[in-house]
Amino acid sequence: MPRNNTLAILLLTATLAACSSGGRYELDDDKAPTSAPDVTKVEDAHPKYEPYSRGGNKKNYTVLGKSYQVMDTGEGYADKGIASWYGAKFHGHLTSNGETYDMYSMSAAHKTLPLPSYVKVTNLKNNKTVIVRVNDRGPFHADRIIDLSYAAAHRLDMLKTGTANVSLEVIYIADPESSALAELKGTELHYIQVVASSSKERLDSLASALEQKYQVKSRVQSANNLYRLQLGPIGQQQLATKLTEKLKQEGYPQSYLLTE
Repeated sequence: MPRNNTLAILLLTATLAACSSGGRYELDDDKAPTSAPDVTKVEDAHPKYEPYSRGGNKKNYTVLGKSYQVMDTGEGYADKGIASWYGAKFHGHLTSNGETYDMYSMSAAHKTLPLPSYVKVTNLKNNKTVIVRVNDRGPFHADRIIDLSYAAAHRLDMLKTGTANVSLEVIYIADPESSALAELKGTELHYIQVVASSSKERLDSLASALEQKYQVKSRVQSANNLYRLQLGPIGQQQLATKLTEKLKQEGYPQSYLLTE
């Protein structure tokens, strides 16, 4: 057999083997950058409304023999589990969202959240937090719930350990056009997400104090052993927006608006 044909067959065989074994999702040879820039000044991702992409949200997909179903919306999502991070192997390659992966940005991969989504990630060991923009799929390990960029992992101080126990909380931003129409119709109620904690007693106490201070009702919602303190309902979005900004200025910088 001619040498060129033999080489072509070998290359084809290697490609098929990579695809059947998971291809880019095999992380064994991933690594940190050899000469990374200073990422201490990289800002959190800035949550804003973005329509979910067509290319990155196939309803069902299969990787490494396991099937996954993408959520219709990330609104209200919260979880706890193990985070990992991915680096140089994927840097410069396309994400599942069709964008270019930049390990020095505040981004992440998740198996089932719609793309893009914004997620607040908290390292439960040191309480360090980061807000990332999810634009990729992974990590495809049963015991891990999110794959963080190098910059995000650096912020959470988990580069040396490789993994960390974290809590996740989606920061959901509604379509402003839909919100405006709902405001006119008066069919939606607004809540202000103030803070999340694993201690319900702490939030109950804080809720009473905030109700008295701002003259607004509150509620504490739970999901996966994480409790979220929200002020509301508030009927007018304009009033809710003003109170959100006031809360940010008065000691609750992570406050954001929810609509129902």
